[in-house]
Amino acid sequence: MISDSQRKTLEFIRQYVTENGYAPKLHEIADGIGIKSRGVVHRYVQALTDQGYLEHEPGKHRGLHLADAEDAAAVFTLPLLGKIAAGMPIQAIPGQDEINLSEFFLGPGRFALKVQGSSMIDAGILDGDVAVIKQQNHARSGEIVVALIDNDEATLKTIKYQNGLVQLIPANARMQAMVFEPQRVQVQGVLVGSFRRY
Repeated sequence: MISDSQRKTLEFIRQYVTENGYAPKLHEIADGIGIKSRGVVHRYVQALTDQGYLEHEPGKHRGLHLADAEDAAAVFTLPLLGKIAAGMPIQAIPGQDEINLSEFFLGPGRFALKVQGSSMIDAGILDGDVAVIKQQNHARSGEIVVALIDNDEATLKTIKYQNGLVQLIPANARMQAMVFEPQRVQVQGVLVGSFRRY
């Protein structure tokens, strides 16, 4: 059995690893669970390590690991049973593979945004979908990005660099591309994928 404080510590560490892809430091755990003493955090971490919830590699930067990391990754896998036709019917042949959703949707610098509007419908991104973004401040022409315009408004568009200007191109035939001087546009991240609930 673990105490409520140890459980809170473990939950924070799991959440931090999910969001960042690596373990927090002691002071980050302390801030996250709302206490000031790193010594107390160290005792919580040691107790969780002794009970098999955590593993620690001495002398390694951010050497803390979840002991059940492989089990946790298994939670984010789905069986890939084969292919399904969205056009002409094809023969149903069972598959024996898996899709690891954690590799696709989770990882360092990933965040999610709920899509509003219809500017990306031709790319299969609909109003109400959730866009998964990899945070970064640069992108190649042709990538779908989160772009911040004039430090004020953010939009999801395909970016294109041409003639010293930045074009933000919607995936909707009824809409026009927006064109800006480069200093007016900041890339906030690149689209990794999107999903919706039916």
